Amino acid sequence: MVVTAPANKLSPSCRKISQLLSRIGDKWSVLVIMTLLRKPSRFNELKRDIDGISQRMLTLTLRNLERDGLVKRTVTASIPPRVDYELTKLGGSLSASVQALGGWAFEHFEEIDAAQARWDAGERADVRV
Repeated sequence: MVVTAPANKLSPSCRKISQLLSRIGDKWSVLVIMTLLRKPSRFNELKRDIDGISQRMLTLTLRNLERDGLVKRTVTASIPPRVDYELTKLGGSLSASVQALGGWAFEHFEEIDAAQARWDAGERADVRV
């Protein structure tokens, strides 16, 4: 049996890793990374390519990814100013892991759907009443 410590008992480095994985593993960050993997894009291109993302959520996601050093924002002086986003070398190194996770999810989503349906129907194998 594996015993895990409560979140408040984790070491500072474990908490830091947990925070980072939460941020880069969220739905929108993964989609932004996968979109930028294909090519650098402007804000509105990203918004069009990522179905369902709001302008506010895209802005927050890009800021967080830029802060983490995964996305580079380049402003070109023009009228109106041109802003392009691209993955940094660090962001590009993350893309292989994101692709692997996406591939795993695609390969197993039917099994997961079936497991969720069994759970929702009350067929929990580990519950003894």
